Formats: sequence, structure tokens, C-alpha cells
Amino acid sequence: MVLRPKPTHPKGEEPPAIKNSLVGAVQVDTYAGKLQVEWDANAAVTPLGQLPFFIQFLKLGGRFDPWVDDCPLHYFSNNAPEKIDVLGSLFLSILSDHRRYAHITNLMSDRVNSKLLGMSKVVSDDSARRALKKIGEEPGIAWLQEHLHSCYEPLLKTPWILDADVTVKPLYGHQEGAEIGYNPHKPGRPSHTYHTYMMANLRLVLDVEVQAGDQSHSNHSLPGLVTLLNRLPADSRPEFIRGDIGWGTDNVMTELEDINQRYLFKLRKSSNVKKLIYKHHCLGEWTHINKEWEAKEDIIQLQGWEKERRVVVVRRRLSSDNMLAIEYKKEGQQELAFVEGPEDIRAYEFSVLVTDLEDDLVTIFQHYRDRADCENNFDEMKNQWGWGGYTTKTIKSCQFMARMIALVYNWWNLFVRLAIPEKHHEAITSRPLLLSSIGRLTEHGRQKKMIITSTHGDITKLERAYTRLVSFFDELKAAAPQLTSTECWSRILEKAMEKFRVNIGGGNQIGPPLPT
Repeated sequence: MVLRPKPTHPKGEEPPAIKNSLVGAVQVDTYAGKLQVEWDANAAVTPLGQLPFFIQFLKLGGRFDPWVDDCPLHYFSNNAPEKIDVLGSLFLSILSDHRRYAHITNLMSDRVNSKLLGMSKVVSDDSARRALKKIGEEPGIAWLQEHLHSCYEPLLKTPWILDADVTVKPLYGHQEGAEIGYNPHKPGRPSHTYHTYMMANLRLVLDVEVQAGDQSHSNHSLPGLVTLLNRLPADSRPEFIRGDIGWGTDNVMTELEDINQRYLFKLRKSSNVKKLIYKHHCLGEWTHINKEWEAKEDIIQLQGWEKERRVVVVRRRLSSDNMLAIEYKKEGQQELAFVEGPEDIRAYEFSVLVTDLEDDLVTIFQHYRDRADCENNFDEMKNQWGWGGYTTKTIKSCQFMARMIALVYNWWNLFVRLAIPEKHHEAITSRPLLLSSIGRLTEHGRQKKMIITSTHGDITKLERAYTRLVSFFDELKAAAPQLTSTECWSRILEKAMEKFRVNIGGGNQIGPPLPT
């Protein structure tokens, strides 16, 4: 075989590739006439045009930079991406309502917000997944727990309630910890369980643990809950812990009593609990809470309990207009039988609460009824954020992403409360209003300028929100040189909770006063 002779002179450098438009200019027929269409591949535009305000919020509060600096991610290759590029890409992906790591690719054409975050580029989804694998499990969890704690720490000085609950995340592959357990919506489907601890009413996530699908009982949540409580100073602990029937066990209550932590749980309707309901139903003399609900209290020691505890029995009479029916299976077929009786039959709904609180019946009933807001948190986190996605084969990466999503969720909720303090706005309404818009970045004479075109219909509400934000940011920037990063964050939280604190009757100020 004869080889081709080597060239005497090597080739020079190839001419640089010219970035052309996607296609040439085209003419399109519309109902408004002919339209010339061109693509500009080099324009610095973003669909998240209002993100600079959120970035300023994080910068003034000292949230983003310390989070990146403290991350225990270390590369030793010169070709590895920068740590800020990895975390910034994940941050933008979470904020953009992504569900998969592959969706990060959608951010690569956005050359505006990545620069404003101090990033040099948006990394690929493979780089993001590999980065999470490189972080050690213990230092990674400690890093995220620390920043979750610093996010809500100034709010712990005022009275607050801790909601504990578990939600199920169905899985569709071969993931670590994918086990068949309690899954009411998809029975038989392997899943993960998210053991979550939240600050009630404010909708802030204190911490979250990802465990196997067959570990949904409160006994699996209890170690994480006790660890969280032990990390809090004595003056920052919750007034009480609230949970559903999964938490009303002697093991949980004994553990909380040993650390002097009050609680309010719901009891399962065991045989002894049913006997208690029957006894009080026959005795009468109920305390009216409102036009629907009545309550009575007693002291009981159920089988397996080490001591007696206070219980509150509440009942509600069902409307006579309701048609009651029982559904059952007979010979493999679904059957329906209507409950018929005398015309004056009375049907009641009963619940039994157990607590060591000393409040009156009306207050205890209202405390537990407010727990329904906890389910709204799960609905928002799973359907409007990323708790329903970002699945990998290793449970360690799922642990990191669950806490990372919770942290970004907390930051965004506080930012929205700062802009619109009247009430909580879920992401499905707050993102289109305060985030999504067309932004074009231009530079001239070392001066950057962002031109924003909002696509939201309620311009009046948007203008009012940003007038409040800009005014507060200007005030805080004037005082920032005299404050520490922690004090600046305390001022932000105080302003964000301003309306909420008025609604709950005021309270102690969060953090030191602004210097004059």
C-alpha cells in the first residue's frame, strides 16, 4: 500500500466561521398583509426579562454568592466548568419551571441572565448531573441545610408553627430507593417519599428528606424532625408541631415530650377511639365552635401508650340533603348501596385530636383546621416547581435537588411577598407577573441597558409591585454600607412580612433597626 506524501507546508488556520441567521429573510402572508421575517442569532435577549430584580434581591440579601462559595464541589481538571456555572445553570432551570435535567439545554441561548449572575456559560445537562455526583452526601446535605436555615432564621424569633408531612413522588425507571409503598393515586407504582418540615402559613420549607417509597411512616420522619429541632436555639423553636394521623403515635409523642416540644396531632379511629366517640356522643353537652362544628375534651390512655394524654373530640352534622351511599365489590363487580333510614336520621363526621397544648377548644380546633394549607404547599412544589421531576438513578442527587428546589422556592416566595405583600401568590401566577417578559440587553460605552417588554395583562399591578420594590431597594442600598449581610437580609424579611405581621397582630421586630 502506497501512502500519500505528507504536504511540505502545513495548512494555515481555518477562517473563522461566520454566524449566519437561521434562514435568510423570508416573506410571510398574514391578515395584516405581507411581512418580512428575519432571524437574529446574535441578539442578547431573554424570556426572563424581569430576573434582574430578583438577582438584585439575592445580591442585597447576601443569598446567591455565599451559596455558591460554600458548595462542596471541587474540580481538578482545567477543562471542568466553573462552580458558579453549574449552580447558576441549576438555579435558572429550577426558576424556569423545568422538570428534567435535559431542559437545561433551553437556557443555552439565553446570554443575558447568565452574565448578570456572574456566569460565563450555561453548562450541559450531563455536566449538571455529574456535578451532583461529585458532591459528597454528608457535606452536600449540610451545605444546603445551612443555607435553608439562614434563609428563614430571622423569622424564628416570632411565634410560629411547624407542619410535618410526607408526600409521594412516583417513579418510572430503575432508581435507587424506588420501592412500592403507600401511593393512593398510583397504587403499585414504585416511588420516593419526601419527608417535609414547613413553617405554617408562610409557606417556607425548613427541610426535606428523600427516602424510599416504602418509608412513608412518621417513624422514618422522626429522626430528621428531632435533628432539625435540636439545631434550633431554645428561643427559636416552634410553638408546637402539627401533623395528621400518621403522627398521632406514642413513639412520636414520647420523643417530643422528652425534648419539651408541644404537639397537635390527629388520632386514627381505632376501637378504643371509637368507644370514646360513642361515650361523648351519648353524653351530649357539646361546646359549639361555629354553626357547623362542636367539640368536647377528655383524657385517655390508649393501648400501648405510656401515659394519659389530652384529646379533643370534634364533630359536624352532615346536611340532610346529602345522599349517603356505600361502594363495595361483589363477585368482582363494583356495587353501590344507598344508606336509607328514618326521615329524621342524623349523620355525623367525627375527628379526634391529641395534644399537650393548654389552649381552649376553639383555638385547638382552628389550629388543626389551618393545617389544610400544608397540602397546598405540596401541590405547588410538585406541580409548579420541580419536586415531581429531576429524577436520577442515585438517591443522593435527588436529596440535593429536593433541597435545592426548596431553597429557590423559599427565595422566590419571599421576593414575591416583598413585591406583593397582600397575600401568597403561587408560582403559576407570580412567574408570569414578576418574571416572564421579553428583555433585550444592550451595551454602549461600558454601560449596560435592559429594555423590558412585559407580556402580562395586569400592567397596573405590575407597576405597583415594582414601584414598591425599587423604592425599598434604593432605601436599603443607601443603608447597606452600615449593615452586615445578615442585617440586610433581616431588613428584607421584615419588609416582606410587613403585611403578614399586621394581620397576626404585630410582634417583635425582625433584626436591628435601620441606621438613620
